[in-house]
Amino acid sequence: MEGVHISLTAETIGQLGPLPITNTLVMSLLSIGVLVFLAVMLSRRASEVPRGLQNVAETLVEGALNLMDSVTDDRRQSLRFFPLVFTLFLFILISNWLGLLPGIGPIGLERTDHGVKEFVPLFRSTNADLNVTLALAIISVIATQIFGIITISAVKYAKRFFNFKNPILTFVGLIELISEFAKFISFSFRLFGNVFGGEVLLVVIAFLIPLVVPLPFMFLEVFVGLIQAFIFAILTLVFLKVATMAEEH
Repeated sequence: MEGVHISLTAETIGQLGPLPITNTLVMSLLSIGVLVFLAVMLSRRASEVPRGLQNVAETLVEGALNLMDSVTDDRRQSLRFFPLVFTLFLFILISNWLGLLPGIGPIGLERTDHGVKEFVPLFRSTNADLNVTLALAIISVIATQIFGIITISAVKYAKRFFNFKNPILTFVGLIELISEFAKFISFSFRLFGNVFGGEVLLVVIAFLIPLVVPLPFMFLEVFVGLIQAFIFAILTLVFLKVATMAEEH
């Protein structure tokens, strides 16, 4: 299908010394830029009586904290986890939504690789790159371990995985250890699969039936982008809560 470009991996569009610059890296930097811009705007225009963008931001923060309280049942703990959980949510959400903007995908350049002409888009949805979703999963899982060790001590936390008092506890610890590694796969592939699947759907629909028909699918992907960001963030919060709970007999 001429004009339709579907690639499982991110494409390299340039080099910065030994570092390859991919189209998903460009989009991730744009997402970070949007978040930094919003943070700067809010900090400069902050006032005791919130209005406009500050009012929206405070409403979102308060709503997020209330939601986190329903999971942690502790406002102090919610405040501890908030920077990590909310940052992950915002980054994933902005990345997903930026990937739906007009021009993301169709704008690119043609190059010849081994005598074969190929089209390389300059921009591509950040989370359609498995490297990015795996990096987010690593951040989430490693942060969970760090919070757990800090909260209940390294020795007590290690006993969750290495407890040789009896065969049952040893087996349970082994299952817990395997489940921690399984989080890398489940986190990264869930987000990657949904975003990449949506990207393929939009490309194929736009090719087969252009203009008006793809619009409902665009709105669907806006909703899916929100849900995926929410799921990733709330699962991270749940794992943080479990990791910081003292073991009860």
